[in-house]
Amino acid sequence: MTQLDQFLSRLELLIDRVEAVLPPRSPEIDWRASAFRWRPQANGRGFLQAVRNPHRVALESLKNIETQKQAIVRNTAQFMAGRSANNVLLTGARGTGKSTLIKAAWGAFADQELKIIEVDKTDLLHLADIVDLVGERSEKFIIFCDDLSFEDGEISYKALKSVLDGSISAPTANMLFYATSNRRHLIPQNMRENLDVSYEDGELRPSDSIEEKVSLSERFGLWLSFYPFSQDDYLAAAHYWVTSLGGQWSEQAETAALLWHRTRGARSGRVAWQFARDFVGRE
Repeated sequence: MTQLDQFLSRLELLIDRVEAVLPPRSPEIDWRASAFRWRPQANGRGFLQAVRNPHRVALESLKNIETQKQAIVRNTAQFMAGRSANNVLLTGARGTGKSTLIKAAWGAFADQELKIIEVDKTDLLHLADIVDLVGERSEKFIIFCDDLSFEDGEISYKALKSVLDGSISAPTANMLFYATSNRRHLIPQNMRENLDVSYEDGELRPSDSIEEKVSLSERFGLWLSFYPFSQDDYLAAAHYWVTSLGGQWSEQAETAALLWHRTRGARSGRVAWQFARDFVGRE
């Protein structure tokens, strides 16, 4: 083996070692897709991964939330028309259609180049990177975060506050943030925060701490509240889903639906949908 061959062999080994420690290259973004997920990488960065089979939901399949449905569709239509629109926070009872309504609102405008990006709560620190990626594009984007709430000690909410309202950068005209939560105030408040002023080691101005925690939800311009279903609302949803899945609604189906929700301890659209899948499947 000549000296040149030895040199090239050692060079190849060196390149292999360097490549092993370098961060992986981010995949190319397939902008033809209409739905994306943000995927973090080991190097502290991330990329947009196209969702090949997005969950599309018809607006008419959502029951007992007509007021909320009209509000979010109106807000999204304003956004698509280039008029002013608000970031939206959907809060309230579990299983009542908060996340599904966001997907349905996106689906209603997807053919108008409205795209959706799902971001996990733990990845909110990457929001500035996402804004940089999509801010100059011609399409419009909904940034969707499901089950948004924070525990004491979490700091990712500060990145969200900055992007919503407070960054030195102007708000991006082609992007809105839609989030769901079971809590109206996204950061928990403890009873002792109202009493800290009486403690020797308490905060001198406890009201400032409370204002910090309340201010996040106030940066959403539109709040939509969701409430538990009544029995009639639940049965109407169960009726819809049973027939939509190809089953027959009957007195037997109604009795089974009532028994189903009692075993679950809740009445909601989600429970009605789960009942219908079980009932029609067994039929």
